[in-house]
Amino acid sequence: MKTLATISAAWLVLAAAALAQMEMPKPGPEHKKLDIFAGSWTLEGDVKPSSMGPAGKVTETEKCDWMEGNFFLVCHIDYKSNTMGNGSGVSIMGYSTDGKAYTYREFNSWGEFTDSKGSLNSDTWTWTNDEKMNGMTMAGRFTVKITSPSSYDFSYEMSQDGTKWTLIMDGKATKAK
Repeated sequence: MKTLATISAAWLVLAAAALAQMEMPKPGPEHKKLDIFAGSWTLEGDVKPSSMGPAGKVTETEKCDWMEGNFFLVCHIDYKSNTMGNGSGVSIMGYSTDGKAYTYREFNSWGEFTDSKGSLNSDTWTWTNDEKMNGMTMAGRFTVKITSPSSYDFSYEMSQDGTKWTLIMDGKATKAK
């Protein structure tokens, strides 16, 4: 029994020494590109009439801050809609070095969970995901076009086959000063 305790203690000392010598990981340039979304934002969107529901307006406020370590941006979201109702959510954005893609995960007060992959091409971010709706899998695409350091245009589209897209919502986001 004493031998097992001695071996365990030695192993813990060696593991602690190895960890102390390891350099802590640092965010890469891809992580830093997400900084455009840090801060407080107001989004104003127009929901288009579709099989999902009638046309209407949606307003969203987001407060996004870097989690310690600067690998993930955490956003707290409140939204109001005259057609879909009001709610809140939490999203987390990051970059997967293994997957070579941006990541976006959102959980909201309607019980929905969104898991998207993103890419950046010049000033345009594109986030894609699959969603289950009424027993069918639909592709979703959220596009953000940066128009200035404090604003962007956005659109959300859906597709049954991934080729023909239907515009569900578009609008503008403005960063608080």
